[in-house]
Amino acid sequence: MSGGWRAGSMRAGFRGGALQRALRRLPLPAHVRPEPTRTWRWRNLLVSFVHSVVTGFWAVLGVWQTPGAMTDIVNTTSRSGHLLLCFSAGYFIHDTVDIVVSRQSRASWEYLVHHTMAISALFSGIFLDRFVAAGMLSLFVEVSNIFLTMRMMLRLSNLPAPTLYRANKYINLVMYLLFRLAPQAYLTWYFVRYVEVRGQGALLMVNLFLLDAMILMYFSRLLRSDFFPDLRKRRDGEDAARDGEKKFLID
Repeated sequence: MSGGWRAGSMRAGFRGGALQRALRRLPLPAHVRPEPTRTWRWRNLLVSFVHSVVTGFWAVLGVWQTPGAMTDIVNTTSRSGHLLLCFSAGYFIHDTVDIVVSRQSRASWEYLVHHTMAISALFSGIFLDRFVAAGMLSLFVEVSNIFLTMRMMLRLSNLPAPTLYRANKYINLVMYLLFRLAPQAYLTWYFVRYVEVRGQGALLMVNLFLLDAMILMYFSRLLRSDFFPDLRKRRDGEDAARDGEKKFLID
């Protein structure tokens, strides 16, 4: 692929700032409006939601239209897949900068670790033009993130919508299993069986195993919070509310 096309693809990834400015014009929920941290989190989640919708369906369509994407995740590539990796890398860079500039690093350190791993993996696929299909498969997770982000926004907005939250809770669980755990399990199996642990393969293998641990940890949090609330550690009501406003990851 030509250098000019690569440069054009990279520019396509850095649109997060323009999107965030456009989303600023949308009205804020009453519970979010008075508090700057809540306002930032709401707008950050809106950008994340748009990214998940675009990237999730793009990844599924890209794998569907790319012959060999499931059977040879190392060498299979496509123009659409390459552009998808650029787009997603741009989002992760934008979100990292947004978290740091907004002084949310301490509350969002898990996100920063995840973003660092994602950027390094996506960049290796972009510039080496290998493991592009693996990158597309890994981005299936964004379909799950659509409903996970909706869950977080419902909790943050404090809207009286128990039926909507309950419906999203079960959809979120199904999407987590289908588009987060299942693709991750397939990628892990493929890497262990077929990928040589050297160079780019070694980097991606380490990222993959770390991501496995994070995904399982998030899954346990999700189950504990939405399906087994009695297993959660009990805290004083006021302290829990204050911590919840400052913590970016909502249990």
